[in-house]
Amino acid sequence: KREPEKYGHATLNDIVEGLSKQAEGMAIELEHLQSNSEAVLIDRIHAAMGNVDGIIINPAAFTHTSVALRDALLSVSIPFIEVHLSNVHAREAFRHHSYFSDIAAGVIVGFGARGYSLALDAAADIFTH
Repeated sequence: KREPEKYGHATLNDIVEGLSKQAEGMAIELEHLQSNSEAVLIDRIHAAMGNVDGIIINPAAFTHTSVALRDALLSVSIPFIEVHLSNVHAREAFRHHSYFSDIAAGVIVGFGARGYSLALDAAADIFTH
């Protein structure tokens, strides 16, 4: 429960359970992966090629540092939505830069855990049309 004033009180499990129910109601197959390892994330992105219609990703601190993750997303040509729990633009200056926003189908920031639900709604429109 890291800095609830910035990130809210929902746990990862709460978010995944809510998204799973939402996806089921939309007839969307949802897969989930959380990792603090850049290599694990890159491997999963590569494995997604040809197998998914879209990606919802919260790159967390990798947002400001990971050219490798950006390159992985570019290499698979899968549309993705970038999500951040907090409003990164209202925080420290170094958080204002994203290696992903300019190549994302969309960016959702500052809505807490609800941002994932908003992203899934957007994904249903963007990735299936």
